[in-house]
Amino acid sequence: MKKTAILILMFAALLLQTTYAQQPAPKGYAPVNGLKIYYEVQGEGAPILLLHGAYMVIEGPMRDMMNQLSRNRKVIVMESQGHGRTGDVNRPITYENMADDAAALLKYLKIDSADVFGYSMGGGTALQLAIRHPELVKKLMVASASYKSAGIQPALLKLVPTIKPEMFDGSPFKTMYDSLAPQPGNFPVLVDKLKALDEAPQNWPASAVKGIRSQTMLIFGDADAITLEHAVEMLRLLGGGEMGDLGPLPNKRLAVLPGTTHMGVMFKLNALLPILEDFLTHNDINTLY
Repeated sequence: MKKTAILILMFAALLLQTTYAQQPAPKGYAPVNGLKIYYEVQGEGAPILLLHGAYMVIEGPMRDMMNQLSRNRKVIVMESQGHGRTGDVNRPITYENMADDAAALLKYLKIDSADVFGYSMGGGTALQLAIRHPELVKKLMVASASYKSAGIQPALLKLVPTIKPEMFDGSPFKTMYDSLAPQPGNFPVLVDKLKALDEAPQNWPASAVKGIRSQTMLIFGDADAITLEHAVEMLRLLGGGEMGDLGPLPNKRLAVLPGTTHMGVMFKLNALLPILEDFLTHNDINTLY
Protein backbone atom coordinates (compact mmCIF):
# COMPACT_ATOMS: atom_id res chain seq x y z
CA MET A 1 0.00 0.00 0.00
CA LYS A 2 2.78 2.38 0.97
CA LYS A 3 4.61 1.79 -2.28
CA THR A 4 1.40 2.39 -4.28
CA ALA A 5 0.65 5.63 -2.41
CA ILE A 6 4.20 6.89 -3.03
CA LEU A 7 3.94 6.08 -6.75
CA ILE A 8 0.60 7.92 -6.97
CA LEU A 9 2.09 10.98 -5.23
CA MET A 10 5.12 10.93 -7.51
CA PHE A 11 2.91 10.70 -10.60
CA ALA A 12 0.69 13.55 -9.39
CA ALA A 13 3.73 15.74 -8.70
CA LEU A 14 5.16 14.99 -12.14
CA LEU A 15 1.81 15.76 -13.79
CA LEU A 16 1.55 19.06 -11.89
CA GLN A 17 5.10 19.99 -12.80
CA THR A 18 4.53 19.18 -16.47
CA THR A 19 1.26 21.15 -16.56
CA TYR A 20 2.91 24.14 -14.90
CA ALA A 21 5.84 24.02 -17.29
CA GLN A 22 3.47 24.08 -20.26
CA GLN A 23 1.81 27.30 -19.13
CA PRO A 24 3.26 30.42 -20.80
CA ALA A 25 4.99 32.86 -18.48
CA PRO A 26 2.98 35.93 -17.36
CA LYS A 27 5.41 38.08 -19.33
CA GLY A 28 8.21 37.48 -21.76
CA TYR A 29 8.83 36.89 -25.45
CA ALA A 30 6.69 34.79 -27.77
CA PRO A 31 8.22 33.33 -30.96
CA VAL A 32 5.69 34.65 -33.45
CA ASN A 33 6.02 34.83 -37.25
CA GLY A 34 9.78 35.29 -37.12
CA LEU A 35 9.52 37.89 -34.33
CA LYS A 36 10.08 37.74 -30.59
CA ILE A 37 6.92 39.54 -29.50
CA TYR A 38 7.15 41.03 -26.01
CA TYR A 39 3.94 40.58 -24.03
CA GLU A 40 2.59 40.86 -20.49
CA VAL A 41 -0.42 39.18 -18.90
CA GLN A 42 -2.01 40.54 -15.74
CA GLY A 43 -5.12 39.66 -13.74
CA GLU A 44 -7.66 36.85 -13.84
CA GLY A 45 -10.97 36.44 -15.61
CA ALA A 46 -12.24 36.88 -19.15
CA PRO A 47 -9.31 37.77 -21.42
CA ILE A 48 -8.93 41.12 -23.17
CA LEU A 49 -6.13 41.99 -25.60
CA LEU A 50 -4.90 45.61 -25.75
CA LEU A 51 -3.20 46.86 -28.95
CA HIS A 52 -1.21 50.11 -28.79
CA GLY A 53 -0.79 52.89 -31.33
CA ALA A 54 2.21 53.85 -33.47
CA TYR A 55 5.44 54.62 -31.56
CA MET A 56 3.77 53.54 -28.30
CA VAL A 57 4.79 50.84 -25.82
CA ILE A 58 3.18 49.18 -22.84
CA GLU A 59 4.41 51.92 -20.49
CA GLY A 60 2.15 54.96 -20.22
CA PRO A 61 -1.59 54.93 -20.98
CA MET A 62 -1.58 51.24 -21.92
CA ARG A 63 -0.06 50.36 -18.56
CA ASP A 64 -2.67 52.49 -16.79
CA MET A 65 -5.46 50.81 -18.76
CA MET A 66 -4.00 47.39 -18.00
CA ASN A 67 -3.87 48.12 -14.28
CA GLN A 68 -7.49 49.28 -14.23
CA LEU A 69 -8.99 46.48 -16.33
CA SER A 70 -6.97 43.71 -14.65
CA ARG A 71 -8.91 44.18 -11.42
CA ASN A 72 -11.63 41.99 -12.96
CA ARG A 73 -10.12 40.53 -16.13
CA LYS A 74 -7.10 38.83 -17.63
CA VAL A 75 -5.39 41.58 -19.63
CA ILE A 76 -2.87 40.82 -22.39
CA VAL A 77 -0.71 43.61 -23.78
CA MET A 78 1.82 43.14 -26.56
CA GLU A 79 4.40 45.39 -28.18
CA SER A 80 4.08 45.25 -31.95
CA GLN A 81 6.83 44.79 -34.54
CA GLY A 82 9.66 47.27 -34.01
CA HIS A 83 8.04 48.81 -30.93
CA GLY A 84 9.38 48.74 -27.38
CA ARG A 85 11.03 45.46 -26.45
CA THR A 86 9.90 43.73 -29.66
CA GLY A 87 12.67 43.84 -32.24
CA ASP A 88 12.17 44.40 -35.94
CA VAL A 89 12.51 41.94 -38.84
CA ASN A 90 12.93 42.33 -42.56
CA ARG A 91 9.29 42.86 -43.49
CA PRO A 92 7.04 45.92 -43.74
CA ILE A 93 4.81 46.96 -40.89
CA THR A 94 1.25 46.38 -42.08
CA TYR A 95 -2.08 46.01 -40.35
CA GLU A 96 -2.44 42.54 -41.81
CA ASN A 97 0.95 41.42 -40.47
CA MET A 98 0.26 42.87 -37.03
CA ALA A 99 -3.16 41.21 -36.92
CA ASP A 100 -1.58 37.85 -37.76
CA ASP A 101 1.03 38.46 -35.03
CA ALA A 102 -1.71 39.19 -32.48
CA ALA A 103 -3.59 36.04 -33.51
CA ALA A 104 -0.44 33.95 -33.17
CA LEU A 105 0.27 35.44 -29.74
CA LEU A 106 -3.20 34.51 -28.47
CA LYS A 107 -2.65 30.96 -29.68
CA TYR A 108 0.79 30.88 -28.04
CA LEU A 109 -0.84 31.96 -24.77
CA LYS A 110 -3.45 29.22 -25.21
CA ILE A 111 -6.31 31.74 -25.39
CA ASP A 112 -9.09 30.51 -27.67
CA SER A 113 -10.72 33.95 -28.01
CA ALA A 114 -10.63 37.34 -26.33
CA ASP A 115 -12.22 40.76 -26.28
CA VAL A 116 -9.96 43.13 -28.22
CA PHE A 117 -9.25 46.84 -27.78
CA GLY A 118 -7.05 48.71 -30.24
CA TYR A 119 -6.09 52.37 -30.43
CA SER A 120 -5.01 54.18 -33.62
CA MET A 121 -2.55 51.80 -35.34
CA GLY A 122 -3.76 49.21 -32.85
CA GLY A 123 -7.34 49.99 -33.86
CA GLY A 124 -6.53 49.19 -37.48
CA THR A 125 -4.85 46.01 -36.26
CA ALA A 126 -7.95 45.12 -34.23
CA LEU A 127 -10.15 45.61 -37.30
CA GLN A 128 -7.93 43.32 -39.35
CA LEU A 129 -7.86 40.78 -36.51
CA ALA A 130 -11.68 40.68 -36.58
CA ILE A 131 -11.65 40.39 -40.39
CA ARG A 132 -8.85 37.82 -40.75
CA HIS A 133 -9.35 35.82 -37.53
CA PRO A 134 -13.01 36.30 -36.53
CA GLU A 135 -13.01 33.20 -34.33
CA LEU A 136 -10.51 34.86 -31.98
CA VAL A 137 -12.47 38.08 -31.38
CA LYS A 138 -15.37 38.27 -28.96
CA LYS A 139 -16.12 41.95 -28.39
CA LEU A 140 -14.29 44.45 -30.55
CA MET A 141 -13.32 47.97 -29.42
CA VAL A 142 -11.74 50.23 -32.03
CA ALA A 143 -10.50 53.68 -31.02
CA SER A 144 -9.39 56.39 -33.45
CA ALA A 145 -8.86 54.18 -36.50
CA SER A 146 -10.17 54.08 -40.06
CA TYR A 147 -10.67 51.44 -42.72
CA LYS A 148 -9.75 53.70 -45.65
CA SER A 149 -7.50 56.70 -46.26
CA ALA A 150 -10.47 58.92 -47.12
CA GLY A 151 -11.50 58.74 -43.47
CA ILE A 152 -8.28 60.43 -42.28
CA GLN A 153 -8.12 64.18 -41.81
CA PRO A 154 -6.43 65.84 -44.84
CA ALA A 155 -4.09 67.75 -42.50
CA LEU A 156 -2.62 64.47 -41.23
CA LEU A 157 -2.24 63.02 -44.71
CA LYS A 158 -0.34 66.16 -45.68
CA LEU A 159 1.89 65.94 -42.58
CA VAL A 160 2.97 62.30 -42.89
CA PRO A 161 5.44 62.69 -45.82
CA THR A 162 7.29 65.44 -43.90
CA ILE A 163 7.96 63.31 -40.79
CA LYS A 164 11.65 62.81 -40.00
CA PRO A 165 13.29 60.87 -37.15
CA GLU A 166 14.83 64.02 -35.63
CA MET A 167 11.34 65.46 -35.11
CA PHE A 168 10.98 62.97 -32.24
CA ASP A 169 14.14 64.08 -30.39
CA GLY A 170 13.30 64.73 -26.73
CA SER A 171 9.79 63.28 -27.06
CA PRO A 172 8.43 60.55 -24.75
CA PHE A 173 8.20 58.26 -27.80
CA LYS A 174 11.92 58.53 -28.56
CA THR A 175 12.96 58.40 -24.89
CA MET A 176 10.98 55.21 -24.34
CA TYR A 177 12.28 53.67 -27.56
CA ASP A 178 15.89 54.38 -26.56
CA SER A 179 15.37 52.77 -23.15
CA LEU A 180 13.54 49.62 -24.30
CA ALA A 181 14.42 48.73 -27.89
CA PRO A 182 16.82 45.81 -28.47
CA GLN A 183 18.56 48.00 -31.10
CA PRO A 184 17.98 51.69 -30.22
CA GLY A 185 19.83 52.77 -33.36
CA ASN A 186 16.97 51.40 -35.48
CA PHE A 187 14.60 54.26 -34.67
CA PRO A 188 14.94 55.80 -38.17
CA VAL A 189 13.96 52.41 -39.62
CA LEU A 190 10.81 52.40 -37.48
CA VAL A 191 9.95 55.92 -38.63
CA ASP A 192 10.39 54.92 -42.29
CA LYS A 193 8.21 51.83 -41.88
CA LEU A 194 5.44 53.72 -40.08
CA LYS A 195 5.53 56.45 -42.74
CA ALA A 196 5.16 53.75 -45.38
CA LEU A 197 2.21 52.32 -43.44
CA ASP A 198 0.47 55.71 -43.35
CA GLU A 199 1.34 56.66 -46.94
CA ALA A 200 0.17 53.37 -48.46
CA PRO A 201 -3.37 53.72 -49.83
CA GLN A 202 -5.73 52.19 -47.30
CA ASN A 203 -8.90 51.03 -48.98
CA TRP A 204 -10.16 47.89 -47.32
CA PRO A 205 -13.36 46.54 -48.85
CA ALA A 206 -16.47 47.90 -47.18
CA SER A 207 -17.81 44.35 -47.36
CA ALA A 208 -15.00 43.20 -45.04
CA VAL A 209 -16.01 45.72 -42.39
CA LYS A 210 -19.67 44.95 -42.93
CA GLY A 211 -18.89 41.27 -42.38
CA ILE A 212 -17.59 41.78 -38.83
CA ARG A 213 -19.97 39.92 -36.54
CA SER A 214 -18.44 40.80 -33.19
CA GLN A 215 -20.34 43.15 -30.91
CA THR A 216 -18.42 46.34 -31.66
CA MET A 217 -17.69 49.67 -29.99
CA LEU A 218 -16.18 52.55 -32.00
CA ILE A 219 -14.55 55.39 -30.06
CA PHE A 220 -13.32 58.74 -31.39
CA GLY A 221 -12.47 62.21 -30.18
CA ASP A 222 -14.50 65.08 -31.58
CA ALA A 223 -11.18 66.60 -32.76
CA ASP A 224 -9.69 63.28 -33.89
CA ALA A 225 -7.37 62.47 -36.78
CA ILE A 226 -10.28 60.40 -38.13
CA THR A 227 -13.21 62.40 -39.45
CA LEU A 228 -16.55 62.11 -37.69
CA GLU A 229 -18.18 61.42 -41.06
CA HIS A 230 -16.00 58.33 -41.37
CA ALA A 231 -16.89 57.27 -37.82
CA VAL A 232 -20.58 57.33 -38.72
CA GLU A 233 -19.87 55.55 -42.02
CA MET A 234 -18.14 52.72 -40.15
CA LEU A 235 -20.99 52.50 -37.64
CA ARG A 236 -23.53 52.12 -40.44
CA LEU A 237 -21.39 49.58 -42.28
CA LEU A 238 -21.29 47.50 -39.12
CA GLY A 239 -25.08 47.63 -38.85
CA GLY A 240 -25.42 50.34 -36.23
CA GLY A 241 -27.09 53.73 -36.28
CA GLU A 242 -30.66 52.48 -36.51
CA MET A 243 -33.40 53.82 -34.22
CA GLY A 244 -33.32 51.42 -31.30
CA ASP A 245 -36.67 52.57 -29.91
CA LEU A 246 -38.52 50.99 -32.83
CA GLY A 247 -36.71 47.67 -32.95
CA PRO A 248 -33.87 45.66 -31.48
CA LEU A 249 -31.01 47.87 -30.35
CA PRO A 250 -28.07 47.27 -32.72
CA ASN A 251 -25.08 45.58 -31.10
CA LYS A 252 -22.74 48.21 -32.60
CA ARG A 253 -21.99 51.37 -30.64
CA LEU A 254 -20.34 54.72 -31.30
CA ALA A 255 -18.83 56.97 -28.63
CA VAL A 256 -17.48 60.45 -29.36
CA LEU A 257 -15.47 62.00 -26.53
CA PRO A 258 -16.00 65.77 -26.33
CA GLY A 259 -13.04 68.12 -26.42
CA THR A 260 -10.72 65.25 -27.32
CA THR A 261 -7.93 65.01 -29.88
CA HIS A 262 -6.50 61.86 -31.47
CA MET A 263 -3.77 61.61 -28.82
CA GLY A 264 -6.21 62.71 -26.16
CA VAL A 265 -8.35 59.60 -26.48
CA MET A 266 -5.76 57.53 -24.60
CA PHE A 267 -5.10 60.26 -22.05
CA LYS A 268 -8.73 60.51 -20.99
CA LEU A 269 -9.03 57.13 -19.31
CA ASN A 270 -11.46 58.59 -16.77
CA ALA A 271 -13.88 59.07 -19.67
CA LEU A 272 -12.84 56.09 -21.81
CA LEU A 273 -12.76 53.30 -19.22
CA PRO A 274 -16.38 53.62 -17.98
CA ILE A 275 -17.55 53.39 -21.60
CA LEU A 276 -15.46 50.28 -22.21
CA GLU A 277 -16.43 48.64 -18.92
CA ASP A 278 -20.13 49.20 -19.59
CA PHE A 279 -19.71 47.70 -23.07
CA LEU A 280 -17.77 44.72 -21.72
CA THR A 281 -20.20 44.08 -18.87
CA HIS A 282 -23.45 43.86 -20.85
CA ASN A 283 -23.69 40.72 -22.92
CA ASP A 284 -27.23 41.41 -24.14
CA ILE A 285 -27.22 44.95 -25.44
CA ASN A 286 -30.99 44.86 -25.95
CA THR A 287 -31.58 44.77 -22.18
CA LEU A 288 -29.87 48.12 -21.59
CA TYR A 289 -32.83 50.42 -22.16
